[in-house]
Amino acid sequence: MPITDYLERNKKLYGNEVALIELNPEQKETRKITWKEYSLIQPTPEQPYRREITWRVFDEKANRMANMLLSRGIKKGDKVAILMMNCLEWLPIYFGILKTGAIAVPFNFRYTSDEILYCADLADVDILLFGPEFIGRIEAIADKLSQNRLLIYVGENCPTFAESYRELVADCSSEAPLIRIEDDDYAAIYFSSGTTGFPKAIIHKHRSLMHAAKVEQTHHSTSRDDCFLCIPPLYHTGAKMHWMGSLLAGSRAVLLRGTKPEYIFDAVSREKCTIVWLLVPWAQDILNALDSGELKISDYSLSQWRLMHIGAQPVPPSLIKHWMDYFPNHQYDTNYGLSESIGPGCVHLGVENVHKVGAIGVPGYGWECKIVDGDGKTLKRGEVGELCVKGPGVMECYYKNPEATEEVLKEGWLFTGDVAREDEDGFIFLVDRKKDVIVSGGENLYPVEIENFIRKFDKVSDVAVIGLPDHRQGEIAGAVIQIKDGMECTEDEINEFCLDLPRYKRPRKIIFAKVPRNATGKIEKPLLRKMYSKEHLVAFENEN
Repeated sequence: MPITDYLERNKKLYGNEVALIELNPEQKETRKITWKEYSLIQPTPEQPYRREITWRVFDEKANRMANMLLSRGIKKGDKVAILMMNCLEWLPIYFGILKTGAIAVPFNFRYTSDEILYCADLADVDILLFGPEFIGRIEAIADKLSQNRLLIYVGENCPTFAESYRELVADCSSEAPLIRIEDDDYAAIYFSSGTTGFPKAIIHKHRSLMHAAKVEQTHHSTSRDDCFLCIPPLYHTGAKMHWMGSLLAGSRAVLLRGTKPEYIFDAVSREKCTIVWLLVPWAQDILNALDSGELKISDYSLSQWRLMHIGAQPVPPSLIKHWMDYFPNHQYDTNYGLSESIGPGCVHLGVENVHKVGAIGVPGYGWECKIVDGDGKTLKRGEVGELCVKGPGVMECYYKNPEATEEVLKEGWLFTGDVAREDEDGFIFLVDRKKDVIVSGGENLYPVEIENFIRKFDKVSDVAVIGLPDHRQGEIAGAVIQIKDGMECTEDEINEFCLDLPRYKRPRKIIFAKVPRNATGKIEKPLLRKMYSKEHLVAFENEN
């Protein structure tokens, strides 16, 4: 059963109920709204820019989008890209693409002009829809992009090199197109995050999307009474697949533009959100604001908030323990996944297992896991090796890249590239990325273990441990440390704190700097290695 059927079901059962709400606390002026079904509340200091859409309007807009694409010659298997910030138009456009049998291709909003062109060519994109934030980047490559594809602008004041989305869909039918969608039809192409190299195109079938929705609803018991707060970018599998639990339940969701702690608390309070998915930096920002007194729980209505879950990167156990100091009644879950496994949930902690904080958890609903050595042999519990997952959400392949596909897909198993171990109770602990392991003097150092230790220091806001070149040891561990705002810290303080680490695990180089993270919260370690490896080597050679 394709995911689009659930949207049509919700239209029939809950047509007049609110499906999606968009909040933009940083919006300075109201935009002109042409969709009459939206409600628009003028922004005030107490009320941010807000729009909402019902399930009926959601489905009708998706149908208009689909019929517009069909009128422009789009057919099953064609590719339609989306380059937009989170907004109320995003999901109806996505579902409109799916309803035609075409393949939806979401683009990372951080892509440069060159990356946009590269990904459009790699995925054989036929149409690209883009929002106002990307006019400059698209204009720089418009001549090359428009040679083989249609450019459609979603916003006011359409640039001359594109066609207007609102004009194109205005006269299109709101009835569902008569296109039969099967579970084995291709549905979407997602791109790898690029933290380990240039993006690869990951293709999934409709069955993957459906399974992701079932996983989310099963893991978090999403019901009609829930309201999900979605903050991460919709282009990523994580945010969208977590929202799909709300789609199956027929419950509301809020798209929040902005990550400040006060924005998050205000959205939870005003919209009565019950489920919130955070990234590690946002959760840490909330804790810092609570610790400093800048944010006060008593100023908000948060009693209905039942679940906070985190994914996309390793979660420091100290962060969750601190969170529980403020929110002792919250359920908590950690979700592990990759774009290659259709996002979150192939491994998850489970709300009943908070005593195992630090683990990424156990195999998720419908998933299998194993940990193998370099020869692919399954290891015993306690031994460190590569995590492999198998289930209905595994990608079909890397599009147009059979060599890369063969490296990670073997007999139905996806080799994740993550180093992990399984404890005596069957819980999986993520040790590190395979490519991030530091080999120093013959010893394997796992940066995540060192990062989790350093984060316990009360002056540290964030930390990334990377391998730096060393003539004698091959590599040494370097710690890039971001100090909390308003605090000062010395290298001696960090070194003294690290005395409780085994000597070989202690960072040999301390760098005080901001820790860069991508839009899904993952530390950009290739960037850090590029920034500091050469600088460190030059300094080392000068000293010797």
